[in-house]
Amino acid sequence: MMKPLGIYIHVPFCKQKCVYCDFYSLPRREEDMDAYAAALRAQLAETDFSGYEADTVYFGGGTPSYLGPRRLAALLEAVFAACPISPDAEITFEANPDSAQNPADLAALRRAGFNRLSLGMQSAGDSELRAIGRVHTMAQVRSSVEAARKAGFDNLSLDLIYGLPGQALPRWRKNLAAAGSLCPEHLSCYGLKAEPGTPLYARRESLPGDEVQADMYLEAVNFLEARGWRQYEISNFAKPGRESRHNLKYWTLGEYAGFGPGAHSDFRGRRYAWARDLGAFLHGRPPLAEDQTMTPRDREAERLMLSLRLVRGLDMAEERFPSLLPFLGRCEAAGYAVQEGSRWRLTPRGFLVSNQIIGELLDHLQEE
Repeated sequence: MMKPLGIYIHVPFCKQKCVYCDFYSLPRREEDMDAYAAALRAQLAETDFSGYEADTVYFGGGTPSYLGPRRLAALLEAVFAACPISPDAEITFEANPDSAQNPADLAALRRAGFNRLSLGMQSAGDSELRAIGRVHTMAQVRSSVEAARKAGFDNLSLDLIYGLPGQALPRWRKNLAAAGSLCPEHLSCYGLKAEPGTPLYARRESLPGDEVQADMYLEAVNFLEARGWRQYEISNFAKPGRESRHNLKYWTLGEYAGFGPGAHSDFRGRRYAWARDLGAFLHGRPPLAEDQTMTPRDREAERLMLSLRLVRGLDMAEERFPSLLPFLGRCEAAGYAVQEGSRWRLTPRGFLVSNQIIGELLDHLQEE
């Protein structure tokens, strides 16, 4: 029987870098993009996929749509040539709204096999978009959604960011309402973090405080749940059956293989990541930045941590975590966790402090 696999293709090119971004991304140049597509095809062809069938494929970045429909279709064809693909595979590409305006281009990608589109909306306010270095407008978000629907995409995700510089709760409510009016099947809502080394870090005092961000998060949970988008992970909401199957692999310890500089993999019992080095990748010598063979104990800790990111939580009947029960009971008494039979899950308020809760649970696990 073939094992299911997720395939991730990293496309590191952007028109310009957003002020908050610490992902591996670079200015786009046509000659680099052609060489990069060729290097990706070579890496895919050299990978041993025997025994696996991909049921999700995800093109992320950076901004994959800046490769253009011809390169994207050719890369997807290379994925199909390298690895067996499930007939019902979820195949996603990310796009910035300014680069997803043409229905004919999107229709060509739909014919090539892409069936899910993730748009980086981030805000419905043009002034907020400019403040964080986004190059699109809200009008382009609307036209991208319209073009995607015309092209036959019936699985659409929108990304939103809350806690933007100077943002207050009423403005965030308007952004949620604007996103909801576009009727996406999926929404991701992320709190803005000022990462060291980014331009935003020097302006971090302009960001809303933790309490305001917490109110924004809870507003998103309540607003979206009331309108049919069910929360299934800390930051992710979907119409029934439209959860991101690819991202669920990360949270359920499914296997995935990543390609391109900066891409991570959990494949054939190893966790590894390619170095953030475009030059080495283009010359066919991509070095590894991380490489770890996972032990059963490592997996146990990961399963605990990742299960509690999901709304369905952790099934204690399936795990050997008896020492955790007293602490989970205290979390329940504080309103941070709920027990449902043998399963424990965090509440929305628990998700707000999930890093602390998971950290304490991992400490308890190490003491066993």
